[in-house]
This record gives sequence, C-alpha cells and structure tokens, in this order.
Amino acid sequence: MPHPPPPAPPPDAYLRTLLLAVMAGALLNALGLPLGWMVGAMLATAYLGWREAAAVPRAVHPVGLMVLGLGLGQSFTPAVLGAVSGALPAILAGGTLSILAGLVVAPLYRRIAGSDARTAYYASVPGGIVTMAVLAERAGALVPAVTVAQTLRMATVVLVFPPLVAVFAEGGRDAAFSAALPPFAWGGLALLLVGGAAVAAAGMWAGLANAAMLAPCLLAMLLSGTGTLPSSVPRWLVDAAQVAMGASLGLRLTPRALAGGPRRHAVAGLASALAISALLALLGLALGWMAGLPPVAVMLGMAPGGMPEMAITAKALDLAVPLVLGFHLVRMVLCNLLVGPIWRLAGLFGAAR
Repeated sequence: MPHPPPPAPPPDAYLRTLLLAVMAGALLNALGLPLGWMVGAMLATAYLGWREAAAVPRAVHPVGLMVLGLGLGQSFTPAVLGAVSGALPAILAGGTLSILAGLVVAPLYRRIAGSDARTAYYASVPGGIVTMAVLAERAGALVPAVTVAQTLRMATVVLVFPPLVAVFAEGGRDAAFSAALPPFAWGGLALLLVGGAAVAAAGMWAGLANAAMLAPCLLAMLLSGTGTLPSSVPRWLVDAAQVAMGASLGLRLTPRALAGGPRRHAVAGLASALAISALLALLGLALGWMAGLPPVAVMLGMAPGGMPEMAITAKALDLAVPLVLGFHLVRMVLCNLLVGPIWRLAGLFGAAR
C-alpha cells in the first residue's frame, strides 16, 4: 500500500528549518569538521523531519547543485585539464573497480535483507540515488529497497569519509591539480550564475543525468579552460550551497522517506555502505600509489558518496579537486554504461545466483 503524501508544511516550517540548518552547519564548521556546513544542515533537517517539522523548498536542491557545479568547474585551468587527462587510465580503472566492489558487497546485503540477488546488486553499487533507482527499475529490481540503501549509503559516506580523509589530508595535495582563480567580481558572478541557470535548464530539458550540477560544471570548465571565466565563485556562496545540499539530503532521512520496505532493508543498506566504504578506501589508496597520484585524493575520488559531496570535501581539505571530480564524473558515466552488462556477465558465471 503506497504511503500517503505528506501534508503541506506551514510557512514557519521553512524558516525554522533554514535557521536550524544554518546554525548547525555554522557550529560544525566552527569546530573544524570537514563538510561541516553540509553535515550540520543534514543532521538538523533530519532531526526536524523525524518530528515532521522540516520543510525545504523544492528549488533549493537544483540551485545548490548549480552553484556547486560552477564552484567546482572553475578549477579546471588548461594546466589542470592536462594533468587530469594524464590520469585518465587510473580514473577509468577506479570507476570500473567501484562498480565491481558493489558486486562483491552485494552478498552481504542479500544475506541481511533476505532479498533477491538482483536487488542486492543494485542496492550495493555506488551510483547516484536517482541513477541507481532508474537502472534498478529497468532491471526489475525492488526499487524502494534500492532507494533506501542508496540514501543510507550517501548519508553514511558524508558522515564518515570527510573526518577520515582529513586525518591523511597532507597526502592529497598536489600542485599539478591546483589552479589560480580569477578575482571575484559581482558583475562577473551574476553573469556566471545566469549562464549556469540557463545551461542547467537546457540540460534538464535534454534529459542529461544530474543536469543541475553537471551542465554548470561543464560551463565553468569551458570558461576556465579558455581563460574567459568572468569571476571566481566565492567561498561563502559554496558554503551556502552546502547548506542547501545538506538540507535536501536530510529530508531523505525521515521515516516517511525511508519507508521503502522492511526494516532489515535499512540495516542491510547501512552494513553494505560501511563495507563498500572500507573496500573502496583501500582500493583508492592502492590505485593512487600504483598510478603515482596523490593516494588520499584518489581514495576520495573512489569514495562511494555523491559527486557533489565528495568534491566539496576535497575543496574543504585543499585536495586535488579536479582529480576527485574527474573520478566521480567518469564513474557516473560508467554506471550508466556498465552496471547492467556487469550484472548480466556475473549471471553467466553464476556470481549473481
């Protein structure tokens, strides 16, 4: 029986959520927690959501993604683009290993959840929440269970990876992936935001995956790569986008949003999230060492979290942001291309039974 739609929130719920999200984000940021603005907003909104007192405007999520896309894409100067291109073999290997790690972790999910192998696989592969839900539906997997598992994985990685990476952050800095940005200018920023909104709308109209972030990111990459970026994106605006993203993710952690099946599906999702986080952390460190890339940055690039969250973590810790972003961009593409074929190939060899 489908869950009834939530009632329309009262106007003061939006203000309450905003204030608590900003206060919690500011507190964690002041304490020095990496991704503090996002984590604080996520926890505050989830707390209000469990009390059915949270409200976040629908436009907040795409606007936050647009700002993050512009802020991340600005770091792709010509020299940085050359460095990322040189790392492409390792990036492709990392994306493929991430999907295969989902296949390895799937039996753990299946054992705990008591699900079929197909659902366990699509619940365990570290793709985006929306992407994996769409792929799961096409494959005939149980979509609500997949959505719950992917949501819990995202929240787990946001909470676990930034502090973990911060301990080893010195190993992730690399001058080859750092860029000098143009000065901040109000007029240039206004033009950049208008352009970002326009390409995001065009990308969504064309059906581009994660268009709200990807299209503005590609625009900023193009402008930065050609030396025509009209302004840098200021840190305070990126922090505001973190709050927006955290609040949107917090809404996904409410009882209503997680009501996607038996409780054991949530337990299985949490267990598989921790398992794949540990596995990909080790693989990332090993791949970075073998490829001659900053190992901690590669570990963050292979982290089973979302592209915005992990790229912002890299930015907050002064790591190789373009390299981390490159790993997540390529994995997003590979998930759409390889998740289905890998499942069918695993079936041929009996690994999916």
